[in-house]
Amino acid sequence: MSGFDEVYRRSIEQPEQFWGEAARGIDWDVAPATVYGEGRWFPDGRLNTCHNALDRHVERGRGDQPALIHDSPVTGVTRVHTYAELLDEVARTAGMLRGLGVTAGDTVVIYMPMVPEAVVAMLACARLGAVHSVVFGGFAARELAVRIDHARPKVVLSASCGIEPARVVAYKPLLDDALEQAEHRPGRCVILQRPQCEAELREGRDLDWAQAVRGAEPAPCVSVAATDPLYVLYTSGTTGSPKGVVRDNGGHAVALHWSMSHVYGAAPGEVYWAASDVGWVVGHSYIVYAPLLAGCTTVLYEGKPVGTPDPGAFWRVVATHGVRTLFTAPTAIRAIKKEDPSGNFAKKWDLSGLRYLFLAGERLDPDTYHWARDLLGIPVIDHWWQTETGWPIAANCVGIEPLPVKPGSPTRPVPGWDVHVLDGDGNDCPPGVEGAVTVKLPLPPGALPTLYRDEARFHRSYLERHPGHYLTGDGGHLDADGYLYVMGRIDDVINVAGHRLSTGAMEEVIASHPDVAECAVIGAADELKGQLPMGFVVLKAGAERDPEEIERELAALVRERIGPVAAFRRSVVVSRLPKTRSGKILRATMRNIADGHPYDVPSTIEDPAALPEIAQALKGT
Repeated sequence: MSGFDEVYRRSIEQPEQFWGEAARGIDWDVAPATVYGEGRWFPDGRLNTCHNALDRHVERGRGDQPALIHDSPVTGVTRVHTYAELLDEVARTAGMLRGLGVTAGDTVVIYMPMVPEAVVAMLACARLGAVHSVVFGGFAARELAVRIDHARPKVVLSASCGIEPARVVAYKPLLDDALEQAEHRPGRCVILQRPQCEAELREGRDLDWAQAVRGAEPAPCVSVAATDPLYVLYTSGTTGSPKGVVRDNGGHAVALHWSMSHVYGAAPGEVYWAASDVGWVVGHSYIVYAPLLAGCTTVLYEGKPVGTPDPGAFWRVVATHGVRTLFTAPTAIRAIKKEDPSGNFAKKWDLSGLRYLFLAGERLDPDTYHWARDLLGIPVIDHWWQTETGWPIAANCVGIEPLPVKPGSPTRPVPGWDVHVLDGDGNDCPPGVEGAVTVKLPLPPGALPTLYRDEARFHRSYLERHPGHYLTGDGGHLDADGYLYVMGRIDDVINVAGHRLSTGAMEEVIASHPDVAECAVIGAADELKGQLPMGFVVLKAGAERDPEEIERELAALVRERIGPVAAFRRSVVVSRLPKTRSGKILRATMRNIADGHPYDVPSTIEDPAALPEIAQALKGT
């Protein structure tokens, strides 16, 4: 039995022993006598997450090590905080919040751009035992209002503006508008003034961040139960009643600390960069908490993969700061590949220190995998997880035993995750047969224990369909070697004349075409066959081709590799795909446009102009 097989077996067969050992990597105020009981991990343990992320490293001689590197090409500023400096700023910010009446169990909404104060705000809440809820900076006022009403914060922490490559986004008018719409009224709003756009403060409610923190006494860590909530994160695209994913303190700290060395192979003192946003789960887990829990240096990047200023932006950050592990979304690599297909910008930088590239957030198509691996000459590791799970479900665990790569697969389930693929009757599908990807209960530490203020919805959404299993909402299959293939949301399986076909499989084929930078396939309504697949294609820079010729080549490619049953004939060349700010393609909205249904422009969209282009391209089809 290989090293990985043995670790995985122990995690599934002896979970209490396995996670009890992992818990020794965390400092406890009261060490848990019970590892798992009454459906919760470490139910009798007490700790403080901020202490584990900051104080203990300073106490053990790591105070002068850089903890946080803020690299902001949109402002031209780079700032480095050591562990000691970050601890001081967090303690004083926690003191400011304490002075505003925030205590353990209270909620604080954080509505901020990618600045160090956003990280400080999260850790300051954790220091007090308060529950933070980060709302992606620049979200529309209505979406912010809905989250404020649901979270009911005592204080809102915000900034005067966010900065995009081509514009400054004023946050304060959005916050003011949201507070007019919301029924809940927070006691105070603390605003970080940025020089690019200073905000007008409302007397009696709004405070200037710098002034408020300057006069605050540092606050010590507050001990909380392992089962107490650390944060609530509302899933992107939420409308109506929000779905707030809860993360607890104990299981979260244990799982994330364990994942840094075992999944990512990262060691204390190394520079780890998750190129995401603190508004998403990747930012929570792998910009803020996990790297600091592990004693690494984390990079906070305020920029884009292209356009700030060029497709070499990521490679500059890697080379300049000595990044050892880079984690980003496939869509970021596809954007770089589209603008620089030959990789010339990467060749300008010394990337010899980069050891791993991890990708997650969307399916990693084999073409993008091969491009990145050939360009960088290092392991490129697809891995798969969700907002709900908080850390990877499936990955190539380089800190245990790197396994052979199979392009298109995020490798095998990570220790702790008992993954199954079930048919409609709840039976395990044979290898190679697609079904619903589930995880047998109990979920490991770090996964959501419930939804905020909605236990019934938690059971309805995730646990009811297959009793004893967590429903991921994704479809896929396991192969004979136990490798998982995630082919997209269950909703993205289309029915063509009675044949169930995966749009993800078609996207994989289309992405292999030499002129295609990225693509999306949806199922459009058809009177005869029920649904027909339709592709939307973005071409690589310099690929000046006749769209009709491209369409014929793609149809032939899908026919050859999937078969005529796919009935794939129609594809549309567009300049960009509509995506959320986290990089997810808005396939459901594209389906509504293709079917002639009315559609809303989601507040999560990165580029609103992408949807009218889709609508225009579909006219007459």
